[in-house]
Amino acid sequence: MTDLRPITALGIGTPRFESFGALEFRENLDLALASLALRRGTVEPTPFRLTLPGPGRWVAGQRVAALWTGPGQWMIEAECRAEPNFAAELKQVAPGCSVTEQTDGWVGFEIISRAGSMPLEALLSKLVNIDPADFGPGRATRTGLEHMSCFVIRRGDAHVAVLGARSSAGSLWHALETTAKRL
Repeated sequence: MTDLRPITALGIGTPRFESFGALEFRENLDLALASLALRRGTVEPTPFRLTLPGPGRWVAGQRVAALWTGPGQWMIEAECRAEPNFAAELKQVAPGCSVTEQTDGWVGFEIISRAGSMPLEALLSKLVNIDPADFGPGRATRTGLEHMSCFVIRRGDAHVAVLGARSSAGSLWHALETTAKRL
């Protein structure tokens, strides 16, 4: 019988972690994701007591967060809940909405600066078409990063998350790593 072992989006057994100067990159295996969309005539819910954000915004609650992805649409994140069926939990607290499991379709990379916001903003200015001066904590957007589409979330002054397609995880990590080494 085959001995099956889970692997990360980057194809290894443990989450990848590396430091580049003041920046730390970490693959986030524990992040659960589910999309939430309003149906016609549905009242906007407050899942897990979150007030859903407007365009370009991200809000966080108790180990749960949401980012706006389009009119009447959000991506809901939950820390340390990648294994249970998070979409089913979300569906229960957002009745009448369309909910789709997204966890296995995406990879999340957390980038933290040990030296404040400047190294993080320097990295972003080389990677994405986002004005760092207008992209403070609580902001989120979908943008192009090299040849890939991804979400960039400003979780804090010195913390950014990049969510990309799981099938592009290696290319995304390479782009982040190469740019960080060149700073």
